[in-house]
Amino acid sequence: MTDTVDEVDLPYDEDASKQKKIEALQERLEVLEGQNEEMRDKLLDANAENNKFQQKLERLTHENKKLKQSPLFVATVQELSDDGVIIKQHGNNQEALTDVTDEMREDLSPDDRVAVNNSLSIVKQLDSETDVRARVMQVDQSPDVTFADIGGIEEQMEEVRETVEMPLISPEMFEDVGIDPPSGVLLHGPPGTGKTMLAKAVANETDATFIKMAGSELVHKFIGEGAKLVRDLFELARQEEPAVVFIDEIDAIAAKRTDSKTSGDAEVQRTMMQLLSEMDGFDDRGEIRIIAATNRFDMLDRAILRPGRFDRLIEVPKPDFEGRKQIFQIHTRGMNVADDVDFEELAETVEEASGADVKAICTEAGMFAIRDDRTEVTMTDFLDAWEKIQQEEEEDDDVSRTFA
Repeated sequence: MTDTVDEVDLPYDEDASKQKKIEALQERLEVLEGQNEEMRDKLLDANAENNKFQQKLERLTHENKKLKQSPLFVATVQELSDDGVIIKQHGNNQEALTDVTDEMREDLSPDDRVAVNNSLSIVKQLDSETDVRARVMQVDQSPDVTFADIGGIEEQMEEVRETVEMPLISPEMFEDVGIDPPSGVLLHGPPGTGKTMLAKAVANETDATFIKMAGSELVHKFIGEGAKLVRDLFELARQEEPAVVFIDEIDAIAAKRTDSKTSGDAEVQRTMMQLLSEMDGFDDRGEIRIIAATNRFDMLDRAILRPGRFDRLIEVPKPDFEGRKQIFQIHTRGMNVADDVDFEELAETVEEASGADVKAICTEAGMFAIRDDRTEVTMTDFLDAWEKIQQEEEEDDDVSRTFA
């Protein structure tokens, strides 16, 4: 029997159809594999996101648990007795007798700070207390002022270096002679004469820890807070010695004592008493040098001026002719000054100017040049700057008299 044409082509058609189905299935498989890979990536991302949220949940749960806990109170150990530990809670001065473990008892001593719970049981021992404001006053980066930037007060500069810098750099010189180095120096004089700049130069030139404060920062509203800050400042200085403590505007806390009965005056006097004790009290001060500055020397209490607290009382006056000339040269070192500028004539013209006034004149003269779109500062600019500064000072005096 002979095969027909249809019967001959049938197997070919079936093979072609199967081949197309296989190709279609392969394409479909490739698509599914791509989708599977994509879903796997999404799953990994989702797991990572889930882990992140899980960690956040654990952290929030922990914080929530801590917030629900009863707060701890700060107390001070007063005495260690056979019956237990006597503590005094801060704030209400409530005393209590509590038991502690033998292990904790070995680590405790009077005046230690501890944390107690509502039942006044000691939970843990706290670090020694130092007011954070005291640590903020520590200068971490030395000022960029050097003794070469100060003019007109060479004699005062030398006295400061002998009193503060030399004992820190060459203590053996005082040992060989057999004397104790001066303990402190008080700089006094009109405003703007370079008292603070001298302290900055000392901070720059020595490797000692430098702690700066203003007298007004030691005046506080609450009883005992100013005295506590003074104690913490000197405790910080003892921890970091050799150290230099600079007290600017010391008249804010060391003014003459009066019979005033106001609580504010009494608190200032308590702060001064603590300062006097720290400067020359029963305990050895150690390698700590003190620099103080004031514009009102006449206001200071006699107790703070005696030797042992301030061994050197250095007056920093307004500069003389040579001093003003030198200060002009210092502050114009980086300026583009015209050839017609005569520093001797300027020093003669600004007869009543302080060192700060001379610096302001140089700055204002440069501003006049900038306003005229010039890069060179002329003699006229300096003279105009002096006139402007004098005018501003007269206006300030008129305002002060108006409100007086």
